[in-house]
Amino acid sequence: MEEKPKPVQIAIKAEDDVQGGVYANIARISHDAEAFVVDFVVVHSSPPFGRLVSRVVLTPGHAKRLAEALAENVRTYESNWGPIRAITPPDGDVGSIQ
Repeated sequence: MEEKPKPVQIAIKAEDDVQGGVYANIARISHDAEAFVVDFVVVHSSPPFGRLVSRVVLTPGHAKRLAEALAENVRTYESNWGPIRAITPPDGDVGSIQ
């Protein structure tokens, strides 16, 4: 009988400036054959402007696993705290990242 490999524990070090995280209220997702790019943006309404706060580049396989993990976490969140209220996205096009 084939033995399953034991899970590997990976230690993760986070720099101090990364540990606090960043706030984003918009995510723009694009892709090509090789990668998915997720741009996290803060859009301010007065006057309307946005600022890129983080860009994450993923392999297609990792993007799919991330989508599945996010969906599972939303289901768990809603089972613990109730439905997440969907909000209307902001009017207009976010535009290109410069």
